[in-house]
Amino acid sequence: MDRILSADGTPIAYRRQGDGPPLVLVGGALSASAADAPLAALLAPRFMVLTYDRRGRGASGDAGRGSVAREVEDLTAVVGAAGAGASVFGMSSGGALALEAVAAGLPVELLAVYEPPYTPGASGLLFKARCTARLHRLLAAGDRGGAVELFLSMTGVAEETAARMRRTPLWAELEAMAHTLAYDDALLGDGAVPVERFAAVAARTLVICGGFSSPPARAATRALAEALPRGRHRTLTGQMREVAPQVLAPVLAEFFAKDAYAYRQAS
Repeated sequence: MDRILSADGTPIAYRRQGDGPPLVLVGGALSASAADAPLAALLAPRFMVLTYDRRGRGASGDAGRGSVAREVEDLTAVVGAAGAGASVFGMSSGGALALEAVAAGLPVELLAVYEPPYTPGASGLLFKARCTARLHRLLAAGDRGGAVELFLSMTGVAEETAARMRRTPLWAELEAMAHTLAYDDALLGDGAVPVERFAAVAARTLVICGGFSSPPARAATRALAEALPRGRHRTLTGQMREVAPQVLAPVLAEFFAKDAYAYRQAS
């Protein structure tokens, strides 16, 4: 993997593959760039795809300085490494990060996100507040396993499934990244869609959800699309929070095709 320094000096590891207009993939919670590899491979024939390890994950540094502003700086550095005209796709909380970066001025014309986990509405905000408080208590106590279990339960993973996961080599990798759950939590604020801040998102934005995702998740994506000045919503039939790369890739390729055509005309 290549590395680039973020604004605060933290090394951010990224991988580049394919040839074409640049496209940066931003992963969600408890995932490193390897999780994006299947999607990247499907997009690489048409795009130059950059995947990266977000701060505190994989081969990237951390130094305990995680915050929304620092993660925005990290993504800005990766987009800079991608080159002019880069587009961005963000998965789950990675979508929230991408939106925050573009709202802060990251020069991206095309942006796509899949189910950023906002929880608008009175019950959703209460749920988010309780989860945030519990997450910080667990991390302050050094209970990384408990923090991972909390995240898994929030995403619908059954207790018995989490118990089986604890007995696999994957669990150690998840615990190593557990402190970054606080970074993802911060990206989502109180859980509401930040309508006023996202009014500054000038990029044409595709907000995607799965047809089999929970009703609150689907409603949140629609609220997000409506809050964006150039937002558009799309539902992928038969998909859930864990979307199949082979279903998602053609949708992204179609959305980003305008830039792809312009790139080839200029080459």
